[in-house]
Amino acid sequence: MTVCVFASSSSHIDNEYATAAASLGLLLARANMDVVFGGGGIGLMGRLADAVLENGGRITGVIPSFMKDEGWDHSAVSEMIITSDMAERKKRMFEMADAVVALPGGVGTIEELTEAMTLKQLGLYQGPIIILNTLNFYKSFIDFLEHMVSGHFLRHEHKGIWEIAGTVEDVMSLLGKKDGWHNDPRSIARI
Repeated sequence: MTVCVFASSSSHIDNEYATAAASLGLLLARANMDVVFGGGGIGLMGRLADAVLENGGRITGVIPSFMKDEGWDHSAVSEMIITSDMAERKKRMFEMADAVVALPGGVGTIEELTEAMTLKQLGLYQGPIIILNTLNFYKSFIDFLEHMVSGHFLRHEHKGIWEIAGTVEDVMSLLGKKDGWHNDPRSIARI
Protein backbone atom coordinates (compact mmCIF):
# COMPACT_ATOMS: atom_id res chain seq x y z
CA MET A 1 0.00 0.00 0.00
CA THR A 2 1.20 3.52 -0.82
CA VAL A 3 0.04 6.20 1.59
CA CYS A 4 0.02 9.80 0.41
CA VAL A 5 0.59 12.17 3.32
CA PHE A 6 -0.27 15.86 3.10
CA ALA A 7 1.28 17.99 5.84
CA SER A 8 2.53 21.41 6.86
CA SER A 9 5.91 22.73 5.84
CA SER A 10 5.96 25.18 8.77
CA SER A 11 8.62 24.67 11.42
CA HIS A 12 7.09 27.27 13.78
CA ILE A 13 4.28 25.14 15.20
CA ASP A 14 3.62 23.23 18.42
CA ASN A 15 6.07 20.34 18.77
CA GLU A 16 3.21 17.89 19.40
CA TYR A 17 2.34 18.10 15.70
CA ALA A 18 5.94 17.21 14.80
CA THR A 19 5.91 14.33 17.26
CA ALA A 20 2.74 12.96 15.63
CA ALA A 21 4.28 13.30 12.14
CA ALA A 22 7.40 11.42 13.25
CA SER A 23 5.31 8.73 14.95
CA LEU A 24 3.27 8.25 11.80
CA GLY A 25 6.45 7.94 9.71
CA LEU A 26 7.78 5.31 12.12
CA LEU A 27 4.54 3.29 12.05
CA LEU A 28 4.21 3.48 8.26
CA ALA A 29 7.81 2.25 7.86
CA ARG A 30 7.28 -0.57 10.35
CA ALA A 31 4.07 -1.58 8.54
CA ASN A 32 6.05 -1.80 5.28
CA MET A 33 3.83 0.82 3.64
CA ASP A 34 5.29 3.07 0.98
CA VAL A 35 4.90 6.81 1.53
CA VAL A 36 4.51 9.61 -0.98
CA PHE A 37 4.66 13.20 0.24
CA GLY A 38 5.20 16.74 -1.00
CA GLY A 39 8.99 16.47 -0.88
CA GLY A 40 9.66 19.20 1.67
CA GLY A 41 12.58 19.09 4.05
CA ILE A 42 11.15 21.07 6.97
CA GLY A 43 8.02 21.19 9.11
CA LEU A 44 5.80 18.16 9.40
CA MET A 45 6.83 16.99 5.93
CA GLY A 46 10.47 16.89 7.02
CA ARG A 47 9.73 15.13 10.30
CA LEU A 48 7.60 12.50 8.55
CA ALA A 49 10.30 11.83 5.95
CA ASP A 50 13.07 11.69 8.55
CA ALA A 51 11.15 9.08 10.55
CA VAL A 52 10.36 6.95 7.49
CA LEU A 53 14.01 6.99 6.40
CA GLU A 54 15.41 6.40 9.92
CA ASN A 55 13.25 3.29 10.20
CA GLY A 56 14.13 1.77 6.83
CA GLY A 57 10.92 2.76 5.08
CA ARG A 58 10.37 3.76 1.47
CA ILE A 59 9.38 7.33 0.70
CA THR A 60 8.95 9.28 -2.52
CA GLY A 61 8.84 13.05 -2.67
CA VAL A 62 6.94 14.94 -5.34
CA ILE A 63 7.95 18.59 -5.61
CA PRO A 64 7.54 21.34 -8.21
CA SER A 65 10.74 22.51 -9.89
CA PHE A 66 10.48 26.03 -8.44
CA MET A 67 10.47 24.59 -4.90
CA LYS A 68 13.47 22.41 -5.71
CA ASP A 69 15.25 25.48 -7.12
CA GLU A 70 14.57 27.28 -3.83
CA GLY A 71 16.18 24.38 -1.93
CA TRP A 72 12.94 23.39 -0.18
CA ASP A 73 13.29 19.68 -0.99
CA HIS A 74 14.30 17.02 1.53
CA SER A 75 17.96 16.33 0.76
CA ALA A 76 17.96 12.75 2.12
CA VAL A 77 15.00 11.50 0.07
CA SER A 78 16.58 9.67 -2.85
CA GLU A 79 13.42 9.25 -4.90
CA MET A 80 12.28 12.78 -5.71
CA ILE A 81 9.90 13.41 -8.61
CA ILE A 82 10.19 16.94 -10.00
CA THR A 83 7.03 18.38 -11.54
CA SER A 84 6.44 21.49 -13.61
CA ASP A 85 3.86 22.97 -11.24
CA MET A 86 1.61 22.42 -8.21
CA ALA A 87 -1.23 20.87 -10.22
CA GLU A 88 1.05 18.22 -11.72
CA ARG A 89 2.45 17.56 -8.24
CA LYS A 90 -0.99 16.74 -6.83
CA LYS A 91 -1.94 14.69 -9.88
CA ARG A 92 1.19 12.54 -9.52
CA MET A 93 0.64 12.09 -5.80
CA PHE A 94 -2.99 11.01 -6.27
CA GLU A 95 -1.98 8.59 -9.04
CA MET A 96 0.46 6.91 -6.68
CA ALA A 97 -1.85 6.82 -3.65
CA ASP A 98 -3.86 3.92 -2.28
CA ALA A 99 -4.74 6.05 0.76
CA VAL A 100 -4.54 9.71 1.76
CA VAL A 101 -3.68 11.00 5.22
CA ALA A 102 -3.89 14.71 6.06
CA LEU A 103 -1.80 15.94 8.95
CA PRO A 104 -2.31 19.49 10.21
CA GLY A 105 -1.27 22.12 7.72
CA GLY A 106 -2.01 25.43 6.09
CA VAL A 107 -4.03 26.36 3.03
CA GLY A 108 -1.95 24.08 0.78
CA THR A 109 -2.77 21.06 2.93
CA ILE A 110 -6.45 22.03 3.10
CA GLU A 111 -6.51 22.43 -0.69
CA GLU A 112 -4.94 18.98 -1.17
CA LEU A 113 -7.34 17.41 1.34
CA THR A 114 -10.43 18.95 -0.23
CA GLU A 115 -9.31 17.90 -3.70
CA ALA A 116 -8.95 14.33 -2.44
CA MET A 117 -12.49 14.56 -1.05
CA THR A 118 -13.81 15.95 -4.32
CA LEU A 119 -12.13 13.21 -6.35
CA LYS A 120 -13.59 10.55 -4.08
CA GLN A 121 -17.05 12.14 -4.23
CA LEU A 122 -16.87 11.90 -8.03
CA GLY A 123 -15.53 8.34 -8.06
CA LEU A 124 -12.13 9.40 -9.42
CA TYR A 125 -10.27 8.25 -6.31
CA GLN A 126 -11.30 5.16 -4.33
CA GLY A 127 -9.05 4.94 -1.29
CA PRO A 128 -9.49 6.05 2.30
CA ILE A 129 -9.06 9.69 3.28
CA ILE A 130 -7.98 10.05 6.89
CA ILE A 131 -7.75 13.35 8.75
CA LEU A 132 -5.32 13.25 11.69
CA ASN A 133 -6.89 15.62 14.20
CA THR A 134 -3.86 16.19 16.45
CA LEU A 135 -4.62 18.69 19.25
CA ASN A 136 -8.11 19.03 17.73
CA PHE A 137 -6.51 21.01 14.88
CA TYR A 138 -9.26 20.19 12.38
CA LYS A 139 -12.25 20.83 14.70
CA SER A 140 -13.44 23.96 12.85
CA PHE A 141 -12.97 22.23 9.48
CA ILE A 142 -14.90 19.16 10.62
CA ASP A 143 -17.64 21.43 12.00
CA PHE A 144 -17.75 23.19 8.62
CA LEU A 145 -18.13 19.85 6.82
CA GLU A 146 -21.03 19.04 9.16
CA HIS A 147 -22.51 22.47 8.33
CA MET A 148 -22.29 21.61 4.61
CA VAL A 149 -24.17 18.38 5.27
CA SER A 150 -26.86 20.03 7.41
CA GLY A 151 -27.28 22.75 4.76
CA HIS A 152 -27.62 20.09 2.03
CA PHE A 153 -24.44 21.12 0.18
CA LEU A 154 -23.26 17.56 0.80
CA ARG A 155 -25.41 14.48 1.26
CA HIS A 156 -25.38 12.69 4.58
CA GLU A 157 -23.77 9.77 2.72
CA HIS A 158 -20.82 12.00 1.80
CA LYS A 159 -19.72 11.95 5.43
CA GLY A 160 -18.32 8.52 4.56
CA ILE A 161 -15.76 10.10 2.22
CA TRP A 162 -13.43 10.98 5.10
CA GLU A 163 -12.54 9.50 8.46
CA ILE A 164 -11.23 11.29 11.53
CA ALA A 165 -8.32 9.91 13.54
CA GLY A 166 -7.37 11.26 16.94
CA THR A 167 -3.99 9.51 17.08
CA VAL A 168 -1.45 8.01 14.70
CA GLU A 169 -2.47 4.58 16.00
CA ASP A 170 -6.03 5.38 14.88
CA VAL A 171 -4.63 6.29 11.44
CA MET A 172 -2.94 2.91 11.17
CA SER A 173 -6.11 1.11 12.25
CA LEU A 174 -8.16 3.00 9.63
CA LEU A 175 -5.56 2.18 6.95
CA GLY A 176 -6.11 -1.49 7.74
CA LYS A 177 -9.87 -1.36 7.13
CA LYS A 178 -10.99 -3.17 4.01
CA ASP A 179 -14.51 -1.83 3.56
CA GLY A 180 -15.09 0.79 0.92
CA TRP A 181 -17.24 3.88 0.96
CA HIS A 182 -19.79 3.58 -1.82
CA ASN A 183 -20.10 1.25 -4.80
CA ASP A 184 -21.31 3.97 -7.14
CA PRO A 185 -20.26 7.42 -5.87
CA ARG A 186 -21.48 9.22 -8.98
CA SER A 187 -25.02 8.06 -8.31
CA ILE A 188 -25.07 10.28 -5.23
CA ALA A 189 -22.63 12.99 -6.38
CA ARG A 190 -25.46 15.14 -7.66
CA ILE A 191 -27.34 16.71 -4.77
